[in-house]
Amino acid sequence: MKGTKPVYFPKLDDVLQAALTISEISEVTPLTDSIRLSKQFNCQVRLKREDLQRVRSYKIRGAFNKISSLTGEERAKGVICASAGNHAQGVAFACFHLKIKGTIYMPSVTPKQKVEQTKLFGGEWVEIVLEGDTFDDASLAARSYGDKHEKIFVHPFDDPKIIEGQATVGLELISQSKAPIDYLFVCIGGGGLASGLISVFSELSPDTKIIGVEPKGAPSMKTSIEAGEVVALDHIDKFIDGAAVKKVGSLTYAICNYYLDNMITVDEGKACQTILDLYNRDAIVVEPAGALSIAALDDYKEEIAGKNVVCIIGGSNNDITRTAEIKERALLYGKLKHYFIIRFPQRPGALKEFVVDILGPTDDITHFEYSKKSSRENAPAVVGIELKNPEDLKPLIERMKTNNFYGDYINDKPDLFEYLV
Repeated sequence: MKGTKPVYFPKLDDVLQAALTISEISEVTPLTDSIRLSKQFNCQVRLKREDLQRVRSYKIRGAFNKISSLTGEERAKGVICASAGNHAQGVAFACFHLKIKGTIYMPSVTPKQKVEQTKLFGGEWVEIVLEGDTFDDASLAARSYGDKHEKIFVHPFDDPKIIEGQATVGLELISQSKAPIDYLFVCIGGGGLASGLISVFSELSPDTKIIGVEPKGAPSMKTSIEAGEVVALDHIDKFIDGAAVKKVGSLTYAICNYYLDNMITVDEGKACQTILDLYNRDAIVVEPAGALSIAALDDYKEEIAGKNVVCIIGGSNNDITRTAEIKERALLYGKLKHYFIIRFPQRPGALKEFVVDILGPTDDITHFEYSKKSSRENAPAVVGIELKNPEDLKPLIERMKTNNFYGDYINDKPDLFEYLV
């Protein structure tokens, strides 16, 4: 515990009431053993499968609990929310089930799959507005519209009823786990789920260490905890859209800052490799934010040995059109994908020489962009090469230099690299 004790902290009775409220629509999601991860980390790893929830994420819990708490007068005015996708689906489902009109603002970059699912769950009861490049942009627009039309704003994380709804995940975990949980890993975007879990475990399992996990490119909670106050980030990497927020909530910050055992970040590429491993080896489909809790286990390999560990898979709303980018980021993180500027001699057979003499036997060209625009002695091409092993990079570069093909290495030059990836 650190900092100032939070003014608001969910009461167990309120969480129990939330569980009763959402029981008519929420699934009790399974807690499953992971044989692969347990062997890999020499401990008992179990997965709380919120990806199998009714709207394929835990967000339905908080959204339904909040909207159910509204008065008749508030329901008549309708609700409004902003979301990168999962909260939107939860609100849409609640609006349809409770027959309440809802307006849902989503960032313009939201994966199409999440937009379509939101329309599916909400039907004629919701209107979707795509606005801005980030959740924070959409949130500002939603609040402005909501204030003007007197609609109730359903916050995705910084609201007592939302937090109490998400806390029901913790109630299920306590009842499902036969042995005490030593470590609990949870993804943090705005902090609603983590805050809810903290409230339950602080009373029912106080010895459990709760570890918050954020994307490296959007460390809003970690930055705020380190600063001792809520900090709004100037720029974030929006790739892990379910956890990419510039500013966490004041309620959730106060709870996480005081109670979290640790707050760490995970590289987006590491999360991508985890997505691929879960799909290829476990037949589990997760979205980038849903993979963060598992991706964090490497950082705790020594601490969790021999322990009972739970990772929460928060959602599975992934768009198949993102698969190529997910694979690309995973390869880059694993140092298996490399981009170069290659200077080809302007003579017949130069490309054949590069393929035969420069590339290793297991190296593969995956990107090639070249155009002869001058009569210079050497003409540049942008070449992407995929390796089987990271150790193959150094000898590859040495062969390029020895044979006068090497121009530049682009992976560590972000101004150039962003145009390729």
